[in-house]
Amino acid sequence: MFVTASSKYPEDFRRQAEREIRLFTRDWSVKDDRLALISWTGTLAAYFATLWLAVMAWPNPWLTVPLVVINAFAGVRLYVLQHDFGHNSMFSTRRKNELAGHASSVFTLTPFRVMRHNHNEHHSHLGNLDERHTTEIYTMTKREWETAGFWQRLHYRLYRNPFLMIPVGGLFTYVIAYRWPKNAGVIDAFGTLLHNIGIVTWILVIYALAGIPGLVIYAGTVFVAGCIGVFLVYLQHNFEDTWWDRKPDLNPARAALQGSSGLDLGWWWDLGTGNIAYHDIHHFNANIPSYRLRKCHRALREKYEVQTIGWPEALRSFTLKLWDEDQERLVPFPKRRQAMAVPAE
Repeated sequence: MFVTASSKYPEDFRRQAEREIRLFTRDWSVKDDRLALISWTGTLAAYFATLWLAVMAWPNPWLTVPLVVINAFAGVRLYVLQHDFGHNSMFSTRRKNELAGHASSVFTLTPFRVMRHNHNEHHSHLGNLDERHTTEIYTMTKREWETAGFWQRLHYRLYRNPFLMIPVGGLFTYVIAYRWPKNAGVIDAFGTLLHNIGIVTWILVIYALAGIPGLVIYAGTVFVAGCIGVFLVYLQHNFEDTWWDRKPDLNPARAALQGSSGLDLGWWWDLGTGNIAYHDIHHFNANIPSYRLRKCHRALREKYEVQTIGWPEALRSFTLKLWDEDQERLVPFPKRRQAMAVPAE
């Protein structure tokens, strides 16, 4: 999160900072087909190699489990690259990005064209309280919570419970919902059907080559990757000093820089997740390829006041549930009203 985008600075200062940051990030938007190919094929190689090694290690848990986790990260990284292909930010031409996106989609369980459309909608309406249906994680305002009934509150409490949202949400999203995601019938119904046939074919190939152990290992990698994915998606826009607003006051640049997080969870995390943790500048300039995001973010830190989120704050963010429009921050659920004290006679 860029502190320069926050309300503690005058409007003219923030506008100037936004212009400077936009010019700065353009230098990091240059596409390099060589780097893109290395990043993509290297990720695919890691994905297939760790899946095969996990099968070979079965049933030794001390070898299988770590390999399943590494394979899950490779799957997450492949998903991030597919997301970049949707922005046409990896390769130099739209055609190359589309081919790589379709080729990756079976292994990410995500139909490419529909994902691209829905994700671009998310970018278009970022930070808009009147368009929260385009966000990956739904956030209720404090005022809405105060007027909500019992069942609506219960549903939202369960939805925002990390012990349900991360494992159940991961499985539901990637295994069930993405078989026919929102807008699939309008954007690419035939492509989505072909994509699902491709997934079934991939599962049959795993079974033919590795039998039941292969299916168990594959299920494990899908589950772990789904958990990592939901963990990341939550933190990208759900943290204490995030920012939302309503039109006509909504400032898209501020929504990108302040309403998206800059996670600094370590080099290994960045490697496994394709640098998508630097989500603030990604939303500010989606043309920056993933292989340049980390370096761009660190270079910006030398010029501007940038607040990054480490592991302690990242974990604490899961206690924040509601957007308080008055305080302009994400807050926990209100504490239950204490029973009124009975005056002594």
